[in-house]
Amino acid sequence: MRVSGKSNGIVDTAHGVLSGRTIVWSARLVWLAVAVLGGAPFGDALAAHSRPVQVVATIALWMGWGSVALALLVPSTVALTAVRAIVPLALVCAGLAATGSSSVVEATVALALCFVMVVLTASGEVGQMFVQASAYGDERRFLLRPPVGFIVPLVVSWSVAAACSIVGPLALAARGWVPGVVLSLGAAGAWWFLAPRFHRLSRRWLVLVPAGVVLHDHVVLADTVMVATRNIAGLQLAYADTEAADLTGPAAGHAVELAFGNLETVVLAPTRQTPGGRALHVRSVLVAPTRPGRLLAAARSRNLPVG
Repeated sequence: MRVSGKSNGIVDTAHGVLSGRTIVWSARLVWLAVAVLGGAPFGDALAAHSRPVQVVATIALWMGWGSVALALLVPSTVALTAVRAIVPLALVCAGLAATGSSSVVEATVALALCFVMVVLTASGEVGQMFVQASAYGDERRFLLRPPVGFIVPLVVSWSVAAACSIVGPLALAARGWVPGVVLSLGAAGAWWFLAPRFHRLSRRWLVLVPAGVVLHDHVVLADTVMVATRNIAGLQLAYADTEAADLTGPAAGHAVELAFGNLETVVLAPTRQTPGGRALHVRSVLVAPTRPGRLLAAARSRNLPVG
């Protein structure tokens, strides 16, 4: 985890040109362009296949597109998980379609649009806006970055589930019954197993509430940590040599140190070595919000000690 030597200033770009609202609207327009401009490459790629394969592929493509469109129109934590799981699948499909398309230009445009969608929906601003859309009352949620150790297993497991999801139904449509059934069941089982684990990453927040600060992270913690305002000694970008307890996962990027006036108890999530979790009595902790500056600016606006 990279941490800063000192925080020299706090920047809140919530109203800047790269705000979450701006990027979400950009994603909506790009996703609409995918539907308008992506039809020809997909049609060319399917032209040589049987009618059942064409029908199944077309239905699947529109279902995927519609799911993302709905999620973009109605942001929430569930919608964030759906968007970040499906949009990369669109990029894979666009790449496959490009190999069988007769129009290099149209295929390249579709591929580029899907790539832009992946970049937009993976941004911290989009994540911030989606989790805040599910907030209750006067609270500000700040999405936390995923632990580094989760990234490779996440990508590998998603790749397996995505491959089964594409090949399985098409194999059934082409009357390849055995591989089709095996891969389709594999896809269903993979998503059933993976979906709640993916969604857990969308539910990792540091939350500012009127009564203080809440750390909601069931990946790193066994229980939610609630700290009253009177026990918050300060928030700042962490020093490189800090002795604060690392609750980031660990995650890459800048961390924020949350210091307490009196000791707080946090319980780490169960592991094979500690099946009941492990309690720590800490004076300060590290967290890794996707946008540390916004967290610190929001904390300062609530009269919490920052700096």
